[in-house]
Parts: sequence; C-alpha cells; structure tokens
Amino acid sequence: MKYIMIILILVLLSSSFAFAFFGKKDKGLDLTDKSKSIYDYSINLIDGKEQLMEKYKGKKILFVNVASKCGYTPQYQGLQELYEKYNDKIEIIGFPANDFLWQEPAKNDEIKSFCSVNYGVTFPIIEKTVVKKSKDQHPIYTWLSHSDLNGWNDSAPGWNFYKYLVDENGKLIEIFPSKIKPLDSEIVDLLK
Repeated sequence: MKYIMIILILVLLSSSFAFAFFGKKDKGLDLTDKSKSIYDYSINLIDGKEQLMEKYKGKKILFVNVASKCGYTPQYQGLQELYEKYNDKIEIIGFPANDFLWQEPAKNDEIKSFCSVNYGVTFPIIEKTVVKKSKDQHPIYTWLSHSDLNGWNDSAPGWNFYKYLVDENGKLIEIFPSKIKPLDSEIVDLLK
C-alpha cells in the first residue's frame, strides 16, 4: 500500500510539472470580456435543458464541483439538506467533473440516477464538465477562478466538493475548500 501511495504521488507531481512546463495553463480561455457578470452565463442541466443564470438573481448561489467516487461524496446529503432548509435564500448548482483522480467516471444519466437514488438530490446538477483551469474549463468556473473576471479570486478547485458562494447581486463573496461541509457554520451564517 505504501508503494502505491508513493507511485500515485509521483504521477500527480509529474503531471502537474508537465502541465506547468508546457504552458497549457489558461490557454484558450476567454479572459477578454471583463464586464461579464455571472448572470451573463448559462448552464446545461443534466437533462440537457439550457438554464440562464439570470434566473437566480436575488438569491445566493453555491457552486460545487461534485463527484460520485470521492471521499467527500457524502456531502451530497449535506448539500441537499442545505438546499431544503434555505432554498428561499440559496441556489445550489452541482458541476460533475472527472478532474481529480477520475472520481466521476459516470455518464450524465448515471450521475443523475446516482444523485437521485442515493441522496435524493433536487438542486440543479449540470452536464458533466471541466472545472480545472484549462482550455476546456466551464465558462462559469473560468469566471469563478480568475480575478480579472470576478474581482478578487484566482483559486480554481483543488479537489472535488470545492465551493464558491456568490451573493444575491452576482458578486463572488467566499470560497470554501472541500473539507468545509455544506452545513458548516461558515456557510450557514452567510445565509442568515
């Protein structure tokens, strides 16, 4: 087991080094329109329907990159509880991504079923996407992780269940690492 962990660490380090060395970071991202707000974007829900972000004006929005085979996957339950308790104040949007150790290998229909059957998820889940900084990064995550666009934050998700909180006016107000649970007071206190 020890050797497997060492090999895994070496693979992650070498891929990170290659990524940085060959300069693919942020290549192809559109960072030119600095006037765009979060409400200028849209999402494709997991059932294929397009949803304009302007629908969520007046509510806080918690963006969470999710995965079904992660140690943090049980946070789906906390996200659903948060949504049920505060859905008059917050919208939660799940972004399934296979960016971290291939922990979301499923297809959209399988992800939808997994969320519904195992956690009773009723908050919006979008089509499987990319949240890490790259030319394929979802445009909303480009906005969330580039200070030129959101005003202050350059942090992209470091793992699954990384959370970004946008206020009722579309301003990014806080980010939470994966270990912060959805019902943690750091999040809930911002909803009161």
